[in-house]
Amino acid sequence: MDGLISFFASHHAIRAETVLKRNGLAARLIPGPKELSPNCGVALRFEYAQRENVSAILAAKSVRIDGIHFYRPRTDDWN
Repeated sequence: MDGLISFFASHHAIRAETVLKRNGLAARLIPGPKELSPNCGVALRFEYAQRENVSAILAAKSVRIDGIHFYRPRTDDWN
């Protein structure tokens, strides 16, 4: 999963995960990376190729998001 949705509050993230899974899409809550999600400590991973569908589903259910990002976490050991 190479997409990430950032939120203003964790309850929006939890609701988004539920909505997407009920619509048959893969979604997983993760700790929000500070560089993309300074407002909330939770973010949602999903398939970025599905971003238009994901955005439409969340908008139809009035789920408030901060932003949708292409995101690949660092895999090196740099701190």
